[in-house]
Amino acid sequence: MIDKFLMAYRSIRERRARSILTVLGIVVGIAAIVSLMSVGYGMEEAITGELTAMADLISVMPGKITGATYVELGGFTDRDVKDLQRIGGIKDISAMTYDAVEVEYRNKRAPIFVFGGDTKELEGFYVEPVGLKEGRWLRENDYKGCVIGDRVANDFFDEVIQVNDKLIINGEKFIVVGVFEKASTLYAADVDPHIFLTLRASKEVLQTDEVKYIMVRVYDIDEAEEIAEEIMEVINDNHGLDDFATAMTMGSMIELMGDIFNIIRGVLVGIAAIALIVASIGIMNTMLMSVMERTHEIGVMKAIGAKSRDVLSLFLLESSMVSLVGGVLGCGLGVIVAKGLSFVASMASGLEIEAIVKPEVILGGIAVAMIVGVLSGFYPARKASKMSPVEAVRYG
Repeated sequence: MIDKFLMAYRSIRERRARSILTVLGIVVGIAAIVSLMSVGYGMEEAITGELTAMADLISVMPGKITGATYVELGGFTDRDVKDLQRIGGIKDISAMTYDAVEVEYRNKRAPIFVFGGDTKELEGFYVEPVGLKEGRWLRENDYKGCVIGDRVANDFFDEVIQVNDKLIINGEKFIVVGVFEKASTLYAADVDPHIFLTLRASKEVLQTDEVKYIMVRVYDIDEAEEIAEEIMEVINDNHGLDDFATAMTMGSMIELMGDIFNIIRGVLVGIAAIALIVASIGIMNTMLMSVMERTHEIGVMKAIGAKSRDVLSLFLLESSMVSLVGGVLGCGLGVIVAKGLSFVASMASGLEIEAIVKPEVILGGIAVAMIVGVLSGFYPARKASKMSPVEAVRYG
């Protein structure tokens, strides 16, 4: 076996340039898999950590979620809110409403979502994690005041909107009392493109008494799932439908996020696997060239007593050694790339994302490299082992 190792090493060293290129092909594929999976795990943990901090919240929506799609079925009524207040274990209930309206600023119009609710609840839910760049948050008596998201302030109109500027929302004048900071990825869709009003003002502007969203805060996190079921039962009974309302706890949302991240990781690994397929073709090409160049050598080996399985194992060992080196180097490079990607992702998203390099990912990367090497090297090795010693010697 030692002799086979030495012979395989000598063969790789003699074809150094070709072997280095083959190793690089494996390195790229394995590094892509390791880095993308590590960053994926880091993003999942960062987002899950943010959601876990809100574990006492239950989101209640008038609609149903099918897969990743939400279908709105209408709105809640004041009766729904009053009935929920009678459920035990609930600490606070915040009713909110929203819709798209026409907003005018200095003769430029744009459709923007207006979001209204209890100012104290909205402050805890959005202002604390995102922060205000200018001005202050809404008070309950700010009937003609509004707070705008970063995109509303900077992107929707020709001129930047600042505190004390006036907006015309659905024909009514409002004064901007505050401007949000640019939100992190977790809050960007909920804050940046919205205008926030008091609940009373939003109902007046939207000309509706319907509630589109209810946020429930519970005393005991362990009872959240049970309370969510009771909430859905009460609202569904009020509206005479089996699936009118969806009450989602943060635990359910974390599970949903986990499923989504599993799909994302699968897609990323599939993309990275393309590089490995190219690498496997490179290994096969290298080994086939090696067999052709060493036909005479194979004939001599067989003539002096080497068996077919000895030749087979020699070439398989050679491809395995190349793959092992590529796998180890690929894992090392993947860890470095993952650190760099996590830094970029943290800067872009505003979340603290740290690449999580799991041992099973490293071991899996090396195992995949070895499997690719063995499978890619099997056909050339088998071809070498089946050579006739007489014909092989004559070839030289």
